[in-house]
Amino acid sequence: MDSGIGAPPFTPRGWRRLDPVARGLMSARFLRSMAQGALVVDFVLYLKALGWGAAGIGLLLGATGVVGAVLMLAAGILSDRIGRRPFLMGYQLASAAGALAVVVFPHSWVLVLTAVLLGYGRGANGAAGPFAPVEQAWLAASVTAEGRSQAFSLSAALGFLGMGLGTLIGSAVPLFERFLAGPAAYEPLFVLNLVVALVTTWMIARLNEAPRRPAHEADGAPHVPADRAAPATSPVPAASAGRRGAGVDATGVTRRENVALTLLTAVNSINAIGIGLIGPLLPYWFAVRFGVGPEAIGPVYALTFLLTAVSAVVTGEMGARVGVVRSIIGPRTLGVLLLVAMPLMPAYGWAAGIYALRSILNRGTVGTRQAFSMALVRDARRGLAGSLNALSFRLPSAVAAAAAGWLIGLGLLDVPFFIAAGFQFAYVALFGTVLRRYEDGT
Repeated sequence: MDSGIGAPPFTPRGWRRLDPVARGLMSARFLRSMAQGALVVDFVLYLKALGWGAAGIGLLLGATGVVGAVLMLAAGILSDRIGRRPFLMGYQLASAAGALAVVVFPHSWVLVLTAVLLGYGRGANGAAGPFAPVEQAWLAASVTAEGRSQAFSLSAALGFLGMGLGTLIGSAVPLFERFLAGPAAYEPLFVLNLVVALVTTWMIARLNEAPRRPAHEADGAPHVPADRAAPATSPVPAASAGRRGAGVDATGVTRRENVALTLLTAVNSINAIGIGLIGPLLPYWFAVRFGVGPEAIGPVYALTFLLTAVSAVVTGEMGARVGVVRSIIGPRTLGVLLLVAMPLMPAYGWAAGIYALRSILNRGTVGTRQAFSMALVRDARRGLAGSLNALSFRLPSAVAAAAAGWLIGLGLLDVPFFIAAGFQFAYVALFGTVLRRYEDGT
């Protein structure tokens, strides 16, 4: 099976040619994203209905980011040694238990504990919460290098598609209010999370994972399942791996990988601050600024996610044709301008439209950026790479979300947007300069 040269994976023929593990991971992500989409808008509004203020919500979202970051780092490193599936199974079972606890015991401490551990309301586009790096590493090992950008873009597209459908479900809260009073109207969304967690647990359990190789065997070219048509190589160590017989040892390869990962982590951290200042609290901002609820915010988010799914596929194709870096910096530059314009809009319709366009441009590059990070290292270190990539997002965005809650609580509704635009511009500039050289493996 081959996801590289041949039919793109988003076509029926290309999908059939994907490794069964890749298909299984993507399918699970699609279902998981529906559950996450149902809460991406409504979890913040649920807290608001319970009487939480902006500062408290920001602190809770910040805490979820910090805890998730710690779990990400540990899981990524350990999964390189003991395998990927146990971590994803553990996450799915924890998701089922957490959703059940919120429904059966709707106490504040239960809600806080499950939100912190599972990342409710952060909108992870179907990723496996703090174990997203593990999922990315497993997916990277199941596709070829030539098809990695397309495969990761398809995975992201399926996540956005599911988020869109889930957000539509979330917009039905006013209908639930006919049968359930007050905050209880949000509880059906947690039931959806429970059902999806049980189904995806079964799906992950059915996937086969190749045994992990000892570290000394993993020093050369990345491991690829025996039935892959082409080996999955990585840009940074590719040349050096081919010269091992000429005297370049694994230490030199690892050193080059470490430099690349350090630069990627630094640049991503700047991006994360800009995202954290806006993303998590945006539904709350819409509600306070324009007086709208889930029935107005939900459809906008849904349409945005659905269109972003198309954008992710297009960006993946652009990455394969014009290069990963060029396919990222163009849309992200336009996104900075839209971010500045958004808080200046006089009505909800205008602000929502700008949000949708900006989100389509920015989020459409997620799959390509993930593929870029996975290509920096060998298979035996992709769990670590995924963890550092995710960690560089989670920690800064967690701090930024708490800061945004504080600013909004002071009545400074527009300030986070302008600060975020500065960080987003810096990210685009640095990605196009500091990281460009790693696109060609030099």
